[in-house]
Amino acid sequence: MKIVVCVKQVPDTKGGVQFNADGTLNRAAMLAIMNPDDKAGLEAALKLKDQYGAEVTVVTMGLPKADEVLREAMAMGADKGVLVTDRCLGGADTWATAQTIAGALRNMDYDLIITGRQAIDGDTAQVGPQISEDLDLPLISYAQKIVDVDEKNRTITVERQFDDRYMVVRAFLPCVVTALGDLDVPRYMTPGGIFDAYDKEVTVWARKDLKDVDDSNIGKAGSPTQIAKASDKVRKGTGEKKADLNPAEAVDYIVGKLQEKHVI
Repeated sequence: MKIVVCVKQVPDTKGGVQFNADGTLNRAAMLAIMNPDDKAGLEAALKLKDQYGAEVTVVTMGLPKADEVLREAMAMGADKGVLVTDRCLGGADTWATAQTIAGALRNMDYDLIITGRQAIDGDTAQVGPQISEDLDLPLISYAQKIVDVDEKNRTITVERQFDDRYMVVRAFLPCVVTALGDLDVPRYMTPGGIFDAYDKEVTVWARKDLKDVDDSNIGKAGSPTQIAKASDKVRKGTGEKKADLNPAEAVDYIVGKLQEKHVI
């Protein structure tokens, strides 16, 4: 079995957020981490490797420094890393990102593609489904548990989160699965794994290596979504305290506030 995990290097918002003049994130100037949902998907892939002897390849699109998340993934147990980087790919929205990653995946052999549900720097949950559409593959989104992989019959069974319950979904391989952050608890890197990761060579692909991708669908120029305004998260105030209200007065006050905010 061959598994490809798509990961993203995202800003560590605890270190502060910085923007370019055009409103895009200044990723080169910020501390970065592996996107949490992607990391949970990576752990799911590594468990399948432990169980079935699968080969796990991790692919990311980003600046050259995104090599760091590939090294981290290999230190956790992934076998290979692929970095897709080129100046012309910068500023991509979800559409252009999915087109780019799909172009890279067309060069690879895979039985299963795992992505995170969404990235913490965008929260769109669009790239995984768009990749499945671009590659014409079945999709299971919002995966909270991988129940079974049947290599003989080429199927995967997944618990898919759905409101206050879950659905059990089976799909034929190859397919795309998008992972929730609580799909699996990521394992730690080992000292030996870290040394091995930096001994391995990361494959680097540029625009010319993407297969069946039109120039009009990549980078900022190929992104139909345009940023109108970007800012750091708004800090909440201290709130309002009301003391010495009896239960009836408290209820009237809360209901009044909910009506004021058009919640009810």
